[in-house]
Amino acid sequence: MFEHITAYAGDPIFALVDAFNRDSRPHKVNLSIGIYFDEQGRLPVLRCVLEAEQRILAEGGAKPYLPMEGDAACREKVAQLLLGEQHPSIGQGRVATIQTVGSSGGLKVGADFLRTWLPDSAVWVSDPTWDNHRSMFEGSGFAVHSYPYYDATTGGLRLEDMLACLKGLPPRSIVLLHACCHNPTGVDLAPAQWDRLIPVLRERELLPYLDLAYQGFGEGIDEDAYAVRALAASGMTFFVANSFSKSMSVYGERCGALSAICASPAEADRVMGQLRYTVRRIYSSPGIHAARLVAHVLGDADLRAMWQGELAQMRQRMLGVRQALHARLSAVRPDCDLGFLLSQRGMFSYTGLSAEQVDRLREEHAVYLIRSGRLCVAGLTQANVGRVAQALAQVV
Repeated sequence: MFEHITAYAGDPIFALVDAFNRDSRPHKVNLSIGIYFDEQGRLPVLRCVLEAEQRILAEGGAKPYLPMEGDAACREKVAQLLLGEQHPSIGQGRVATIQTVGSSGGLKVGADFLRTWLPDSAVWVSDPTWDNHRSMFEGSGFAVHSYPYYDATTGGLRLEDMLACLKGLPPRSIVLLHACCHNPTGVDLAPAQWDRLIPVLRERELLPYLDLAYQGFGEGIDEDAYAVRALAASGMTFFVANSFSKSMSVYGERCGALSAICASPAEADRVMGQLRYTVRRIYSSPGIHAARLVAHVLGDADLRAMWQGELAQMRQRMLGVRQALHARLSAVRPDCDLGFLLSQRGMFSYTGLSAEQVDRLREEHAVYLIRSGRLCVAGLTQANVGRVAQALAQVV
């Protein structure tokens, strides 16, 4: 029955983590997988999450299936986090938010929904983008293309080329955009650049699909939602998938959501109904513990303040090791222009290293990056940043 099945080549990032775990060298450094580690190299457990869990346990009660769209309190708080508590689109009933199995689940639900209702559209992703973006939309049956984004010569953004490409797309094309902390490059659009992009999206009748997996890791919770709020202010219809895996350090809980900001309450109601049906065909309903965690942290003033403080500490730590890496590397390689390390934002930086240079880092120095040259800043600490800088200097 299954003789014709080919072997799965494996996910390159998880394979690299397996190789790192087998590496016996005591000085090894993992800068590959997109997970936030603290200064001691540990996955942190946030105090706000621990307190929320204690409250959930104290409340007790049954654990029924959630509705297909997820927990109502969770969904309400997510919409407010994205758009602001008093945003008109929420009060007008134009936002359809569902709780999903992580933001990956949200992306997949949205992809299946769009394949059903915009079957003649194609999807456009940034060059480069997170590998799973392409896989998800192709898995839903879409043709996936790329638009210009990263400038390898400057370590910045190819904005003019990006705009020129989008201006030539057919109406109803789906454009996947990173709202902040671009994965894998760390190169983000500034607010003024979003202000130039959004009129192009609107005039060409394109459908923006935002991925917001790192809210709070770039400039701040509200600052990182600039694209969401600017698109909503423009009157456009768009999707946004968001995650709490990184910002609350709850990776395995799969806390995510998908929101559609629509033109009218009636449209939002129809979209919500079809999103429910899409969920029913995939995983039926999301997890109750994830919903309660998000609802407690976002819905309680004390826990919300605690979360914002802990999130700020994580953001500042990553900024600190960015600055330290830049300083150490600049000291040993003054001939290299390394300004991109400071201008890029979030968990990642695109180093410009070739696959062969990345292999040398791993084999000769026990420093693990993925072969695209993406470096996970969150794996750096003040203790290892000097050795990482020396290793990078030797392979550049």
